[in-house]
Amino acid sequence: MAKSPLAIVKEKFGDKEKLVAAVEALTGEDLWVSRTNKDKGLAHVSNAKLLRLHETFTAVKEKFGTRAKLIEAILEVEKRAKDEGYKQHLSAFPVPRLWDLYKSSAKRLAPKAAPAPRKTATKKVKVAAKPAKPAISAKAAKSAAAKVKAAASKK
Repeated sequence: MAKSPLAIVKEKFGDKEKLVAAVEALTGEDLWVSRTNKDKGLAHVSNAKLLRLHETFTAVKEKFGTRAKLIEAILEVEKRAKDEGYKQHLSAFPVPRLWDLYKSSAKRLAPKAAPAPRKTATKKVKVAAKPAKPAISAKAAKSAAAKVKAAASKK
């Protein structure tokens, strides 16, 4: 059974305040596009969302270091390195959306692997043939027999 977000927070960080502090440590000028409510902050964000943010920021920081390098990597993967309009468009995206875009683009544009060889020796099983249907249905046969009887009785 999967653990709840609260159980994961308690296991990895101890309590929510430590998780919020860890996410805030990752959200410097290099990675963060501030879209949080100034009055509430990250303390009012759900545990599940904070865990996803921490995982995403950690992965991006390890692989790229900054948002700018992540954007450059997306442009390289999509072969649009000289497209300044697209670069400006991407610069408005938050890091989790950029990370998802990078992963999906890299997966979509990766070279295709050779298909696995097929098995050629397959054993065929013979299936018994279905019995043939009668030329006329039972209902039609009864009505035909009734007509023949009626014709015979009139003579």
